[in-house]
Amino acid sequence: MPPKSKKQKTEDEHIAVETAYKKIASHEAKKGDFKRCLLLYSGGLDTSVMLKWIQEEYDAEVVALTIDIGQVADNLDEIKAKALKLGAKDCIVYDAKERFADQLLSEAIKANADYQGGYHLGCPLGRVIISQVAVEMAEKYECQVIGHGCTGKGNDQVRFEGYITTLNPKLKTIAPVREWGMGREEEIKYAEQHGIPVKQKAASPYSYDENMWSNTAEGGEIEDPQLTPPLEKILLWCKTPQTAADQAEELTINFEKGVPTSIDGKEMKLSDMIMSLNKTGGAHGVGCYPLIEDRIVGLKVRGIYENPAAAILIACHKKLEMLVSTREENELKALLDSKWAYLTYGAKWFEPTMSHIRAYINDQNEKVTGWVKVNLFKGNINVVALKSDNSLFNANLATFERSAAFNQNASPGFIELWNLAQKTAHNAYKHSAFRQ
Repeated sequence: MPPKSKKQKTEDEHIAVETAYKKIASHEAKKGDFKRCLLLYSGGLDTSVMLKWIQEEYDAEVVALTIDIGQVADNLDEIKAKALKLGAKDCIVYDAKERFADQLLSEAIKANADYQGGYHLGCPLGRVIISQVAVEMAEKYECQVIGHGCTGKGNDQVRFEGYITTLNPKLKTIAPVREWGMGREEEIKYAEQHGIPVKQKAASPYSYDENMWSNTAEGGEIEDPQLTPPLEKILLWCKTPQTAADQAEELTINFEKGVPTSIDGKEMKLSDMIMSLNKTGGAHGVGCYPLIEDRIVGLKVRGIYENPAAAILIACHKKLEMLVSTREENELKALLDSKWAYLTYGAKWFEPTMSHIRAYINDQNEKVTGWVKVNLFKGNINVVALKSDNSLFNANLATFERSAAFNQNASPGFIELWNLAQKTAHNAYKHSAFRQ
């Protein structure tokens, strides 16, 4: 490549100045504002470099926080040891699996969580519990700032910074990836210079975010909607339908007030049930969705979401809820479920509107008790049978056989009144001026 001309160098310098990161928000901490930072720490390259970089750049102590919400790929003991070796004043490993399941995922099931067609909101829900724990630990360890590893293009920066400053307005945040301007090669070089262990992995264009509710894949062919993602190379939890089990499997799941309590008669904690169903559902290739997605920051993107347990539980819950609810209840619930999903995705967990929606969701779910039998086969989830003491199904009324319980003589009069407004309006407007 020929050397750059003086003009090209000047243009590059101008672009660098134009895109240089400047802190403008009141919650962004500057050097000298704090003495101790709580870092959301995963043990990967980015947050390991951050741990050192914050100590150097901000002349501050770092307390690392690793939160277990059911991610299966991480070795938490190794992560803690690595953080301490890199100079962390302490490394907190917080087990939030049951809290995550009981407080957030139970609500997600009752709300039939679904954003834009198959995403059961694992990442947005995970950011809520991480933010809650982070604020608690920052207060406990007297940290004035919380640091995270999000980029400037994603949703998670909005969630973390929004939730942290909502839960404790006195706390400030830093986002080193937005600040430092390092690419991956520069990060690796920095790591080598500072004795940060870097695991060499086989070249892969895909990045993942995981907790017990979902595994999210991005990058490579996934990014471009014109390309077909090679699922066999991407999926970590789910088989493809072609390679899934050849024998169908049936499960019976019991619900109590909208929350699943047992599988095939075996009572389980919700966190354990979710982890178990991820394995079962993954073997049958269910709950995997490529999704065209609208991000909070205005970008149109594509991701691949593996959420087998979520897909199974929500499919079962939704059918049972419909069985015990009226037509009007089911119509309104679908609208509120959709709004709940958009608010959850859009970093609005603590928005007052959510409290009003929750009140309705919880009230309707008071009667969602019963059992559901579900069949899993080659990527398909089929509810094949269900029963509830609160069921609105009446065999004597619904049967197509002869029945004295349903008075068919009343039907014509009902039809005439039901259709009256439509018939009147259609014929009144048929020859009116605004139809011309």
